[in-house]
Amino acid sequence: MHMTTIKKQLHLGAFFFGAGHHLAAWRHPSVNPKDYTDIQTLKEWAKLAESAKFDAIFFADNVGMSDGPADLLARNALPYVYDPILLQTALAGVTERIGLVATVSTTYLPPYHLARKFATLDHLSGGRSGWNLVTSGSEFEAKAFGLPHQIEHAQRYKIAHEYVKVVKDLWDSWEDDAFVHDQAHNRFFDSAKLHRIDHQGEKFRVSGSLQAPRAPQGYPVLVQAGSSNDGQDLAAATAEVVFTAQQTVEDARAFYTSLKSRLPHWGRSENDLKIMPGISPFVGRTQAEAQEKFEQLQDLIDPVLGVGLLSGFLGNVDLSGYPIDGPFPVDLPVGEGWKSRHELFNKLAQRENLSIRELYKRVATGRGHWTLVGTPDSIADELEHWFTTGAADGFNILSPTFPHGLKDFAELVIPELQRRGLFRTAYEGRTLRDHLGLSRPAHPQAKAGK
Repeated sequence: MHMTTIKKQLHLGAFFFGAGHHLAAWRHPSVNPKDYTDIQTLKEWAKLAESAKFDAIFFADNVGMSDGPADLLARNALPYVYDPILLQTALAGVTERIGLVATVSTTYLPPYHLARKFATLDHLSGGRSGWNLVTSGSEFEAKAFGLPHQIEHAQRYKIAHEYVKVVKDLWDSWEDDAFVHDQAHNRFFDSAKLHRIDHQGEKFRVSGSLQAPRAPQGYPVLVQAGSSNDGQDLAAATAEVVFTAQQTVEDARAFYTSLKSRLPHWGRSENDLKIMPGISPFVGRTQAEAQEKFEQLQDLIDPVLGVGLLSGFLGNVDLSGYPIDGPFPVDLPVGEGWKSRHELFNKLAQRENLSIRELYKRVATGRGHWTLVGTPDSIADELEHWFTTGAADGFNILSPTFPHGLKDFAELVIPELQRRGLFRTAYEGRTLRDHLGLSRPAHPQAKAGK
């Protein structure tokens, strides 16, 4: 299995998430829980990820503080503290090559704001920005924006389709060479290359043009993480990278095939979309060392938080009334939130006959993502198998703790992937599109030959 030469290489994202992805990360003795709110520390982590040649740094987000009991919330670190676009802008200044992906919801920010912010980030970073599109799935987010309840799942995705169209039209307000800066002839820009939009849609009414020149990448890279049927349809139409949670290579391969098969309907090819399942790696120089790292964190899980984590992902279904060591109830109502995660948990619980406690222990490592406990060689074997058998184009790395989990993967696993010819040893391009092998979208006027 140890391939020494391979032309196709996998992609890796460094998913930054609070003190770490494990539910108990902030309580681990190796973690300083203040670090992830310290900008200087975050800059050091970003530089570590860039030195390891990750394709991108990724920040998830939600736009509201959970309305759960304060004494319960106080037991857990808050993962979404800073606005991810502002944070990625700060990290752009201390990095040169690594991509910068920020999460913004299509439900709560007007499209003009988003188009301008990401165009700005793309310019400030020299073409390294990516937008992770979410539709928001929590009741507390809806309430933070004055809604009595969140918008129904299918409707959120319908809105998102229109939203993306508006944003792309705004990003095309200017042709690539519109700004001529001709002092002698009193022409700052070529007026024929300004294109105002007049969108009158079902949800949005947007007229005007973006102030910012066309982004270095044409469009920032569009990223999504929805795995439901609605999510896959939106991804097939618009996404260029998809993050997904898959527990087995068979499920990952089925998802990969399903999503890629939808692309021709939208006039797209397989190479236009990269699928990157999340993995939570516990890396040791020996299997025993890796297992010890895993068990240390598992022993720190607060059972109340474990049950609460499952309840939140299931659409705030209250599991506290069920016996914690009884079987996971598989007949729970499906809410309007994380539909794909609900299905994943049900399938996992039924397949392995898990109790509620056993299930939250599985989920606590990476919130439903695949957990790997092993040596650099064994972990590389698994990643290579998924990559070479049609289950993934790469992986989003969910470090259990920061910075040590990130360091372990960067210093132990990545060199093994490089030795096998599966991952770059140097950046070849400067933009996130370069790293991902994605083409730069031509301006519609260029496509029309005008």
